Amino acid sequence: MTDDRYAELKQLGTKTEMPASPEEAVLERVPAKTGGKNAMVRFVCPEFTSLCPMTGQPDFGHIVIDYIPDEWLVESKSLKLFLQSFRNHGGFHEACSLMIAERLVDLLSPKWLRLGAYWYPRGGIPIDVFWQTGKPPEDAWIPDQGVPPYRGRG
Repeated sequence: MTDDRYAELKQLGTKTEMPASPEEAVLERVPAKTGGKNAMVRFVCPEFTSLCPMTGQPDFGHIVIDYIPDEWLVESKSLKLFLQSFRNHGGFHEACSLMIAERLVDLLSPKWLRLGAYWYPRGGIPIDVFWQTGKPPEDAWIPDQGVPPYRGRG
């Protein structure tokens, strides 16, 4: 028996090419069957890559996405393809980080979302970008993102 709520998914279970850009990437969602509980969902992308818009050189980051769903969850294959699409995208760290968060908020309308983007140094300076939609629900367990500050050679 098939579930009609999943009929709109176009990428899951099929061979899907990596999108050429984040703008072309299709993020998909599935019903959150959480029963109204404030369960936090975490996605970690420790090998995120984008391009410096000035030099075209690769930039590397460790992205942590935490969110408390309302009605929708992001479908993980579509999220993976979306994040991979930044490999050909030229953008400053701050713009790339916020683009990810904004696309997810637009798609999901979560109860709460935060993004921690921990970028590896370029020119000797690491850039970390943090953003969230507001305060999380009071009864939610929100663990630390677990990414230590950059220490270089100590």
